[in-house]
Amino acid sequence: MVMDAITQQIRRNGPITFAELQELALYEPDDGFFSAGGGAGRAGRDFVTSPEVGPLFGALVARYVDDAWERLGRPDPFVVVEAGAGRGRLAADVLRATPACASALRYVLVERSPALRAAQRELLTLEPADEALGPVLRGEDPDEAPEPVAGMGPIVASLDDLPAVTFVGIVLANELLDNLPVRVVERGADGWSEIRVALGAEGDLVEVVVPASTELVVEADEVAAGTPIPVGTRLPVPEAALAWLVRVASVLVRGELAIVDYAAPVADLVARGQDGWLRTYRGHHRGSSPLDAPGSQDITCDLPIEHLRSAARRAGFDVVVDTAQSEWLARLGVREAVDEGRAIWRERAHLGDLEAIAGRSRVGEAEALTDTAGLGAHRVIVLARGVG
Repeated sequence: MVMDAITQQIRRNGPITFAELQELALYEPDDGFFSAGGGAGRAGRDFVTSPEVGPLFGALVARYVDDAWERLGRPDPFVVVEAGAGRGRLAADVLRATPACASALRYVLVERSPALRAAQRELLTLEPADEALGPVLRGEDPDEAPEPVAGMGPIVASLDDLPAVTFVGIVLANELLDNLPVRVVERGADGWSEIRVALGAEGDLVEVVVPASTELVVEADEVAAGTPIPVGTRLPVPEAALAWLVRVASVLVRGELAIVDYAAPVADLVARGQDGWLRTYRGHHRGSSPLDAPGSQDITCDLPIEHLRSAARRAGFDVVVDTAQSEWLARLGVREAVDEGRAIWRERAHLGDLEAIAGRSRVGEAEALTDTAGLGAHRVIVLARGVG
């Protein structure tokens, strides 16, 4: 049980960081929120992400995949790693769009939750991971590096972590980083303190304030990015996001990392307050405090944009795109896709077949994906490594 694991950790080590609470609440092996299969979807699920709106988002991401393939010189194999792939909806829609790079494509879904990895087989035909990252031809000389076999795609595989081998390609992270654990700091008159989690008198979870370590103070100052922080203000310190970026850089020798997520300037996070940048979700509704019934609800945190950009540079990436999802999708041709859908509907409305209905639905999908008060406000940050 999640609460048992949290209680044991607190009794063993004292008050735990918010990051430790979040890690256990979301990923505790037996019944953490994601481990138990919670997550994105419509009926019976907990929240809606862009891929769950309909196939249009995946079709537009497929255009981005093709554009990146061209920028990289059409490599074959071309590895696409989708981190935080959930039950595979985005992957299925990208493949359904038949991208130009399909014959070179090796698509690897990365998902920690065993329940969600099992659900991927309902949408995708999965091959062993060594097939996606291979196969290779070995020459007669044992000292020669093996040559990858071209033209074998698309091959799809699933892993519980990033590949252990280096590759050329792209990494997609749609609404992943907002679920990576954060530490929480509070500005005091004399500097930063840390918010930790302890056991209350009734065995419930309560907050305690402790002095921030020297290392945490440095990272909190990075998050503040020179913005005046009033006394009493709390901010997230996304250490896990920085560690994840370093991990990606260690395996992505040349290519791009596309991050789509909740993010805002630190001044906006200050103005919103903790209840604005730290949220929970359950059954398509806002949940209660993250300390309530851990494991029963999603815990998500907006990323401070300045810190994300700084962390990316420290990990060895160049920031090449930083825009809203609405603008990114416009660049990928969302308006043209909607016009095409309208034309299909006009031509086939009298038939009422699936193609006609799909054409008509593009209009509603596009509106949801580009709504600047909703999904369209997501931040899209594309990072490059080893790309001229």
